Amino acid sequence: MKDRNGQAGDKNKQEGKKEQKFTIRMQKKMVVLFCLILIAFIGLGARLMWIGRENGDKYEKQVLSQQKYDSITLPFRRGDILDCNGTSLAVSEKVYNLVIDAKVMLARDGIYLEPTLQALGICFPDLNMQEIRKFIEEHPSNSYYVPIKRMSFAEIKDFVDMQNDTGKDEEGNPKPGNSIKGVWFEEEYKRTYPNGSLACDVIGFTTSDGMGMYGLEEYYNDVLNGTTGREYGYLNGDSNLERTTKPAVDGYTLVSTIDANIQGIVEKYLLQFNEEYTDKYKTGPGANNVGCIVMEVNTGNILAMASYPTFDLNTPYDLSAYYTEEEINAMKEEDTYFDALNALWRNFCISDTYEPGSTYKPFTVAMGLETGKIQDGNSYECNGGLVVVEGEKPIRCHNRVGDGNVSVKHAIASSCNVALMKISFAIGKDIFTEYQRNFNFGLKTNIDLAGEARTAGLVFEADNMGITELATCSFGQGFNVTMIQMIAGYCALVNGGYYYEPHMVKQIRTTNGAVVENIEPRVLKQVISTSTSDLIREYCEAVCDPHYTGNTGKTARPAGYKIGGKTGTAQTFPRGNGEYVVSFIGYAPADNPQIAIYVVVDRPNMENQSLGTRAATGIARNVLTEVLPYMGIFMTEELSESEARELEEKRLEDTRKYTQSVSDGNAGDAQAPEGGDNAGEGNAPARAPWMDFEKDPATGYLKDPVTGSLLDPETGEVIDGSYPALSE
Repeated sequence: MKDRNGQAGDKNKQEGKKEQKFTIRMQKKMVVLFCLILIAFIGLGARLMWIGRENGDKYEKQVLSQQKYDSITLPFRRGDILDCNGTSLAVSEKVYNLVIDAKVMLARDGIYLEPTLQALGICFPDLNMQEIRKFIEEHPSNSYYVPIKRMSFAEIKDFVDMQNDTGKDEEGNPKPGNSIKGVWFEEEYKRTYPNGSLACDVIGFTTSDGMGMYGLEEYYNDVLNGTTGREYGYLNGDSNLERTTKPAVDGYTLVSTIDANIQGIVEKYLLQFNEEYTDKYKTGPGANNVGCIVMEVNTGNILAMASYPTFDLNTPYDLSAYYTEEEINAMKEEDTYFDALNALWRNFCISDTYEPGSTYKPFTVAMGLETGKIQDGNSYECNGGLVVVEGEKPIRCHNRVGDGNVSVKHAIASSCNVALMKISFAIGKDIFTEYQRNFNFGLKTNIDLAGEARTAGLVFEADNMGITELATCSFGQGFNVTMIQMIAGYCALVNGGYYYEPHMVKQIRTTNGAVVENIEPRVLKQVISTSTSDLIREYCEAVCDPHYTGNTGKTARPAGYKIGGKTGTAQTFPRGNGEYVVSFIGYAPADNPQIAIYVVVDRPNMENQSLGTRAATGIARNVLTEVLPYMGIFMTEELSESEARELEEKRLEDTRKYTQSVSDGNAGDAQAPEGGDNAGEGNAPARAPWMDFEKDPATGYLKDPVTGSLLDPETGEVIDGSYPALSE
């Protein structure tokens, strides 16, 4: 056994071994290692000094080039759209997006956080501060968070003033602005439409990224848009940071041909029509579509173009004016929401096609006169229908009892289908289709609006037109047109034969008013001679003459004015369904046409749609009653008591006293004779058989003794049933 001394000895030996671990040899190695490390650092320092001296500029540029120098995109201002008098229809206003830079706000241990959030809460009470705090906490390195967009300067002014209030106050204390960091405002432009829905179909609107949709906004998108600018920093040759700005180039301004006052008058009466006829016969709007165009006869300038329904250009995606919330939600579920929007945005005046009906008759007559196939003195017998193909049913006139012996003039005034069919047979299908192309039917007018319909496949060519098609086309059935095609062609009929390209913009300007381009009226061709045009005006004047018997357009004549025009009633498919497109096309004043007007009512909400032409002529009358004196076209005709009361109710002035050509009483002569063979002489048409029918005492209408049908005593139109089918 080991004694205590032995144990103590062993312990001393072990401690001695531990003390001998860090030997002299090891100490020498440590000194060598330290010297090597020291030498390495000295060498590295020497190398860095050499690099800094020899290549310092090179590496400095590389490092600095990787830094961000506040490169900022500068937005351009989209050009305005003005009416012909300088009234703003579409403008771009500068707006501001609130941008939060969490990284800057949390700098210096977050000393800016609370003062900045407090200022935001004071100046923007609608801002959800809890969400802002949460975002900053979860994204401390984020430099771009936008909680509010598109504010006006008035909305941000208080915060900007507080943010700029820096330095020290009189007592030497730092001002609040010193502690507000990490908030800035991004500039952009917001498209606004000061007049809401006015001319919405013409103007169109823009998407959130500034791209035009529909109308002028889309057609002239590249003209209205400018070029984005940029502010950025760069290093010059001395490696100094410099800042430069490439300014944005604003878009051009459009001066349209639209007159906002005339446009407003047109839209007022389209709305009035819809309010009057909504739910009148069946539940629904006043008509499927209603459109009106007012155009200068001698320039092609469109003064007004409107259709119903309309929409607010500032909120184009809002359907609440026409649908309930439940209906809108159902449309979204059924994926028909955008179908409804597109139907609302669609410009009926240029995008929809239909059969023109009897408003096309003056074109057919002009073809015959111009080619010498008919003469002014020709007359035609109408017995109420015409067998075009032997063995088939006759194609009926609108007056089933017949108009008797009619002149060319009375064929237009009374809208006789039979006479027009006979005229078309004299013309022939080759000339008929050639003149259709001359008047641009089947072709685009190239009006400067997005969305014009193509109609090339909707008119006949000579090689696929039969005798029946020629007959029906003569009175405007069997082919389709657009409103803009019709009024452009009609202007050529009454202005001496000159076809003007219709257009919506007359000038392009820079933002400071310098003229970039004047868009002058453009005559494309002369389609008929002046002498033919004079005859067409004479015939169309008879349509609206209040003293002419058997005509169809009396109700279109505005108080105090003599005008010309043509009514139209076109069947829709399937034939005989009782649904019609009714219309009126005309010009004023009669002796010196200045403007043309075209009104189309697509399937009016009434029991007997064939009588809807009076709705179309009523709209035209109301529009012209206000537009003509506004344009400085003075009255020439005597006013009846009812017309004088009408002007008084509308707060309009009798302008006859301002004209040098006051009517001398000529308007009252040329009453229709009681009989005779003098068809076509002066204002006196041949007497039609229906004129001798007796009045039905219960209704006041004329009554056909054979069929029992009731007829309008002024026009001879059947009123107690649907309009007759083309053939029976």
